Amino acid sequence: MTGGARRIWVTRASPGAEATAARLEAMGLTPLVDPLLDVCDLSPPVDLAGVAALAFTSVNGVTAFARLDADRERLVFAVGDRTARAAREAGFSTVISAAGDVEALARLILDHAGRMDGAVLHPSALEPAGDLVAPLVSAGLNAWRLAVYETVERDPSPSTLAELGEMEAVLLHSPRAARALSHWLAERPAPRLRALCLSAAVARPLDGLAPAGRLGGVTSAPHPNETALLALLTP
Repeated sequence: MTGGARRIWVTRASPGAEATAARLEAMGLTPLVDPLLDVCDLSPPVDLAGVAALAFTSVNGVTAFARLDADRERLVFAVGDRTARAAREAGFSTVISAAGDVEALARLILDHAGRMDGAVLHPSALEPAGDLVAPLVSAGLNAWRLAVYETVERDPSPSTLAELGEMEAVLLHSPRAARALSHWLAERPAPRLRALCLSAAVARPLDGLAPAGRLGGVTSAPHPNETALLALLTP
């Protein structure tokens, strides 16, 4: 690593990438922000008739939905604390965090099902990483999904690809970003680069790359949140 700097590639889409970069800088690390994904808002019609609660699995979902509808009175369930904070900042007054993953969010919603008079709407990505609605419906709850944004792959800059051998680690927050990285590593192996993943599901597209010499190693965070992910960088 040049000059002893611990260079970390941040691949998540903006504005989350900038928040991650700030946390890395606070840890004394050097972030390289070059997302593998871009977020594009969609414009579906929103009908909240009969909806008692909203369920968000990402900050992007909160942001995109808040642009589409001005109603802030409904109960909000959030997958984690960052998403819950984004919902409060968007003006939602009653927000409950699952402080976990999609499975934890489903359990939280089902725990509150008896106190809700109406359905659960899940504003989501066009291609969500996990299925929140299916376990709710199978448990007898009225729930459906509304795609409010989509993520599209973007090419990393040539300078980023040229620096792969100098970087300590790459952070991956989604399976789709991991798939995109796998594509680039087929052309540019990085046998010294560590891939640090938000969860085992995020790491799955990288299976086999380390034994093949295309990556230095793949590690999943013990809990699906960024604090646990960044802790993997602690010596």
